[in-house]
Amino acid sequence: MHLIIDTDTAGDDVVSLLLALHTPWVSIVGITINCGNVAFDYQVANALKTIEVAGKAGQVPVYPGARNPLLRPWVNAAYVHGEDGMGEAWYPPVSQTPESEHAVAFLLEASRRYAGDLVIVAQAPLTNLALAVRQDPEFAHRVSHLWVMGGSANAVGNIEPLSEYNFYVDPEAAAIVFQAHFNMTMVGWDVCLESSVLNDADLAEIERLDTPLSRFFLQTQRKTREFNRTQGILGTTHPDSLTMAMALDPTILTKSAPYFVTIETQGLHTRGTSVVDRLGDLGHEPNARVSLQANGTRFKRILMDMLATGSTPIAPPSGGIR
Repeated sequence: MHLIIDTDTAGDDVVSLLLALHTPWVSIVGITINCGNVAFDYQVANALKTIEVAGKAGQVPVYPGARNPLLRPWVNAAYVHGEDGMGEAWYPPVSQTPESEHAVAFLLEASRRYAGDLVIVAQAPLTNLALAVRQDPEFAHRVSHLWVMGGSANAVGNIEPLSEYNFYVDPEAAAIVFQAHFNMTMVGWDVCLESSVLNDADLAEIERLDTPLSRFFLQTQRKTREFNRTQGILGTTHPDSLTMAMALDPTILTKSAPYFVTIETQGLHTRGTSVVDRLGDLGHEPNARVSLQANGTRFKRILMDMLATGSTPIAPPSGGIR
């Protein structure tokens, strides 16, 4: 699998990167950085640090991209992940430096180089991808599969009642991407809240592992765990990691359906809400596969194995790239 990860590296984004970096048969072509969770330069530094922790310093390039949403002021989530995005660990800079090429230029070039054989996992606001579509509408058709962590299937949000953070930050970008005819799977906050939470017992198990990866995990998730308690969530949340796990192991996605999805850009209380037309009332053909259920038990086992051994137990796909 030739993989690009588009990320706003903080909190669970870090864990998602670790899953991909520790799956031997995955070729990570590059990591692209998009405005999102915390200050942009911290996001770049966090991606570089995670690559180093995975033992692959200098082997995976990092491309800085959009520093701001298309039309709106940036909204950060440092209150969730800590100011540095790493649980306020304040790790020193690493030796690897980011690439000078802009993420959007890289996305377009890579989509040509690996046309029909490129998977993108997008776990940030969708500004980089929207800009790539605007520059070259054929970009969407060259991508084998786009996995999007964002939105919610007409269910609860995590920044406003019906709005998930990634789509809320740049709803116009999300609207462009959903209109671009990608072969796409949307993994919403609703499924992630149901199937990706590591509870106190899970976190105690991770503490007992006492490996370099488990210690890194616990540090980077520290502030998120504290924030979640204020929201009634007893544990850490892993929407990006669940999405990555699905991309690597499709058996984790246990129920899905094709629907037409549109993104609300005008609503007073529904900015960035993903409207999933489950009844077919809007009269449009489906433009995304929408996740409805996931195997949380298998997801947790894969994550635990990676933290314990430094390798995921995921076998390469026998039927080609999803």
